[in-house]
Amino acid sequence: MRAYFDSCIVIYLIEKRQPWHGVIRNALTRLSAPDSAVVFTDLNRLECRVLPIAAGMPGLLADYDAFFASDGLIRHGLHTDTFDLATDLRARYRLKTPDALHLAAAITAGCDEFWTNDRRLEDAAAGRISVVTFVKGI
Repeated sequence: MRAYFDSCIVIYLIEKRQPWHGVIRNALTRLSAPDSAVVFTDLNRLECRVLPIAAGMPGLLADYDAFFASDGLIRHGLHTDTFDLATDLRARYRLKTPDALHLAAAITAGCDEFWTNDRRLEDAAAGRISVVTFVKGI
């Protein structure tokens, strides 16, 4: 199984943000099989690294850099086919550009699941990829 993590999922994990951190950690057991992987793009890296750089938090920046360098993670490049699908998703479902790019990347990378806290992406993902939402208050 391949799962794409929206940037919020990575942030919740690395910064141990509650109430999501524990729920997501428990869900990670589903990705412990040898053929499972977490997929990310450089868009994830960008979004996660902004706060630590802007706030002068080198320790947190190092935590993010270590996460993205972890074994078992797969970096998916953002190529023309991903941008074309993102354009279609953005136009049809009125998604914001980053949301459309994340979802398109998950689809073009052949992921089985897209982990997020944004239920608005479910309609755009329907029939293409399963959306797993971790909404505040779970």
